[in-house]
Amino acid sequence: MSEIAAQFSAILWNLLNRPRLVDLIDILLLTFIIYEMLVHIRHTRISQTIKGIAILLFATWLSDVIGMRTIHALLSWIINAGPVLLIVLFQQEIRRVLEELGNNTVLDSAIRPRSSSDTIIEEVILALERMSRRRVGALLVFEKKTHLNDVVATGTPVDGMVSQPLIENIFEPNTPLHDGAVVIRGDRVAAAACLLRLSDTTGVGRDLGTRHRAGLGVTEVSDATVFIVSEETGIISMAKGGQLVRHLDEASLRKILHGLYDKEEKELRLSMPRLYFKQRRRNAHDEQPSDKKA
Repeated sequence: MSEIAAQFSAILWNLLNRPRLVDLIDILLLTFIIYEMLVHIRHTRISQTIKGIAILLFATWLSDVIGMRTIHALLSWIINAGPVLLIVLFQQEIRRVLEELGNNTVLDSAIRPRSSSDTIIEEVILALERMSRRRVGALLVFEKKTHLNDVVATGTPVDGMVSQPLIENIFEPNTPLHDGAVVIRGDRVAAAACLLRLSDTTGVGRDLGTRHRAGLGVTEVSDATVFIVSEETGIISMAKGGQLVRHLDEASLRKILHGLYDKEEKELRLSMPRLYFKQRRRNAHDEQPSDKKA
């Protein structure tokens, strides 16, 4: 710890007394890398591990200051072996974070033409209500800030625009993709027949089956919102943050979906205003009827 403190003090002294253009660029690049990593890991298991590492570093420093040599030696050994343990324990999460760092999803969303949020909401509500009346089991996962690439990888890629016929056709009984979850990313169906981890919550009622437990499970490890249609009763439920809300009607569905898509559209405008408004003007121009006569 004393060597790390000495190196840190030397770096600070050089930066404050002999700053160069290269040093400023170095600081900016390091800040950008740290920011991007924090953005991509804040909703994963790694974020909780980082908090634990911070507590461990503080405990190591405190034991050195107080003079607890045995505890300090043990904690120092754990810190020295930490990088290897982290790579072994979180190799899948690290690979996923590195993959997401190469994807500029905000830019892709701004450049790709988007359907109207009102249209998407109406299509989803119509599909849920029709499946509810017919008692067709369904599981729709709406991805938010936490990327669900690991879930999408377990299913069949679709990459189709969200629509009532597409959703109903996927969950139609005795079809190849009906068993599993559909992941919706923005205005597109990313994949179908995806596998979800089951919730370990003991408070789930006995009348709820695997579909509801799977919907709860994905919301316990991400910020996704899940809609579930019961095959036995036709009841529409929503899972969010590890909590289940049942007996949703049309008004409730519309309110929840507007909360999802209106917030996403607002964040997109704040992130990429020029590209967003330019694309919106282009879409509006394309939708206007032509005045030219044939």
